Order: sequence, then C-alpha cells, then structure tokens
Amino acid sequence: MEQAYIHFISYNSVEELKLLKNKKLFQYPKITLVYDRKYLPILYVGVEKEHLVLDDIRNLSGEVAKFMKEKGFTEGISQISELTSFFQRWDQAKVLMAFYEGWYLGQYSFNKYKKVKEDGRIELIVEGDDNDYYKNIALIRSNAVMHVRDLCNEPPNVLYPESYERMVRTFFSDNDKVEITVYNQEDLIERELNGLLAVSRGSAHSPKVIKLSYKTSETAPHIALIGKGVTFDSGGVNIKSGDFSDMKMDMGGSAAVVGAIHLLSHMHAEAHVTAIIPIVENLTDSRSLLPSEIIHYKNDTTVQVVNTDGEGRLILADSLLLAQELGAETIVDIATLTGSVGHALGLKVAGLWSNTETVALKLKEIGEENGDLIWPMPLVSEYKEWLENPYADISNVGTNAYGGAITAAVFLSHFVEPGIKWAHIDMANTVQSWKTFGYYTSGASGFGARLLADFVIGEK
Repeated sequence: MEQAYIHFISYNSVEELKLLKNKKLFQYPKITLVYDRKYLPILYVGVEKEHLVLDDIRNLSGEVAKFMKEKGFTEGISQISELTSFFQRWDQAKVLMAFYEGWYLGQYSFNKYKKVKEDGRIELIVEGDDNDYYKNIALIRSNAVMHVRDLCNEPPNVLYPESYERMVRTFFSDNDKVEITVYNQEDLIERELNGLLAVSRGSAHSPKVIKLSYKTSETAPHIALIGKGVTFDSGGVNIKSGDFSDMKMDMGGSAAVVGAIHLLSHMHAEAHVTAIIPIVENLTDSRSLLPSEIIHYKNDTTVQVVNTDGEGRLILADSLLLAQELGAETIVDIATLTGSVGHALGLKVAGLWSNTETVALKLKEIGEENGDLIWPMPLVSEYKEWLENPYADISNVGTNAYGGAITAAVFLSHFVEPGIKWAHIDMANTVQSWKTFGYYTSGASGFGARLLADFVIGEK
C-alpha cells in the first residue's frame, strides 16, 4: 500500500513561494507531487482561502483523489487541524463532510460494461478524526449520489419500465424502512392516470408508477417527492432532431428521488415521505400518442397535446394529482423537463419554481451548501394565456417560443390545489456532467438526491 501525505498551501501566505518562477503550481486547484528526503510522497494542494465555498472543498478533494488514483497511490493522509485551519469559513463538521464527499464521489466511474475495469477505491485517513462519524455519514450520502449516477448511466436496453422496477426492488430489498407499492397498467387505468397511459402507447413496455413510503414519524409533515421517470425519450411522433442518445437520462428526476429515499432511510431521518415515480418510455409506432389528441385528467382538466415531446409534464400532472390524493401537504417534483432551463441558467444551476416563498428559499440555501445548486424562477401568471387552447382547457406546450421552462411550470401549477405547498425543479441542464472535473465524472451527475433528502430532513 503506497501512501501519500496531503498538505494544503496558499502561495499568497508563504513568502518564499512568491519568488518562484512557477508559483502557479501552488495556486488553486493545482496539485504538486514532491518527495521528501526519505522519498516519502507529499501532495501540495493549492488553496485560495478567500474564494472557497463548500463545493470548492468537494471539488478540491475530488481532484486530489483523481490525481492519486492516476499516480497509483492507494491511501491519502491528511490532518484535521490543517483542514480546519485552511477552511476557517466553515465549521469543522461541514469541512470534513465536504472533504469526504468529494473524495468518494471524485473516484466514481461507470465501467460495468468495459472489459478493463479501474482499480478499487483509494482510502482517506484524516488524522484527528477519531470516531469516523463524518466519514460514515459522507459515505452514505456519496453512495446515494453514486446510485443515482449508476441509474442514469444505464443504457435503455438495460433500464426500461419493467427492469427499473426490478432494480428499485433489489436496491431496497434489505431495507425494512421503505415500503414499495407498484401500480401497473391496470392500476393506472383504474386510477385514471391518463397522461401516463397516453404517453406510453408507442412503447412495447407498459407504464408503471412506483410508490416508496418512508414513515418514521407521526408528527412530521407529509411530503411527497415526485421524480419524472422517462427511461428513454425519442420525442414521440414529434421526434427529436440530431443526436438524442443522452435521452436515456430523461429519468434523472426519478433516480434523484430513489437516491433521496435511500439517503433518508440510512440516515435514520425522522420523516413522513411518499415518493411517486412515474415510469414510461416515449417512443413512436402506429399506436403512439398523436399531436392534437386531448387527455382528460382526473381533476377534470383537459389537455390538448400540441407537441408529443412535451411528455414529461403530462406524466407529472398525473403524479401531482396522485400525491394530493394520498394526503401530501408539501410536494416537490423534480424532472429533466425543458431545454429552456439551460438557456436561462447554464449547465450547473437547476431551475426552481414554487408557490411558497419559504420553500423556495430553503431549497436554494440547501443547494448552495450541498452542491445541488438551484435558482428561484418566476411563475408568471400572464404566461397562462400562452397555454390557452380552442379545444381543451390548456395545451401541453406554450404558443410562444420564449420562456419554455416557465410555461412548463405554469402548466404543472394547474394540477396543484390551493393550500398545497409545491415546488418544481427542472434539472434538464444539470442531470449530466459534460466533463470530468472535481468530484464529477463525465456522464450522469447524480444531481438532486442530496437536495431532496436535506430538504426533507429540515422539514420537521
């Protein structure tokens, strides 16, 4: 086992480093490997204290783990006193959690279909952290995120509605805190979940709704987490153009919900949560949903399908109604819903819409701390006219080319009764990491699991 010691250094705080020609080697986030007189390896990690937020610590840790893996090390050693002295803005617990999380997540790889697989995980020892409490918590959180990544990275010939159900059952098979109920096609017909039934018609795979119940408190508010689970989205009859191979990740919201329930149950959180996961494929054949069809929802709202590629909101509408039937007081839905959200916020920050300001602010603050960044967006009432339809109550997509993410949220608001606290998260732009950096690996990002779980934990 080859160990390496990890030391943090800021060239601004060490006078001698300012004289070096290559002083940039010691700037954030550079990592420099040197050997001391006894030929013991030491990693000097550049830090700029004034710029650090918690996610910088995760990214820094992930970069160190990647570097050590590439160099063939098997164990990294750091000191708790050094960590806390360099990252004084945050308390010790948060620094340790962030560093451990970044360490584990930074080593993630999805290589199950490759002949040559990468070596095992590099261990991290933080001298001074004697009871491993924060390490164990960070491992639970990281495992939840890595499971989300695994689900999203699976190809659509492996992950489809029936196999997704089997994967979820297997994942929670040894977890007696989580109760699983599956609504199959016959149940969906009986419950009048007509959006799901309509979207699924072009697929050989029948639609499903998986309900995960986690209740460890009689006094906690009943929260519903809804995750869009379109295992592959071709767009339907309004087929997408260009390369849409990444549409296997259109179930990223559902994976985030699965990860959140895993995290909550392994953290022994006191909560009352119902997770609703609508699962479907959006494909095209002779039976497919057609543009101009009208769907009648259980709350008597009629929707004309103007574009079959606006399928996510059709199945979320069913799920919102189901959550309210089941007695949820607060509902958070999360979905890879629109490309428009990325035009507004880029590829790092998801969009957030809510009818309750306190819920929106809380989710935003949680995301800033745990790395699942979101930004509150407006529910513009004037945009309702863009959904007006001559044949039905509303259209599934707006008539205006602008504000598509907002009109999608406005559409969903039609299915939320007054008095229900509701938030909608559009993570279409954050479901995937477009490059390998920090604690991310190119591919699925694992976005949402920590955000949802931390929100539930805070709602007591």
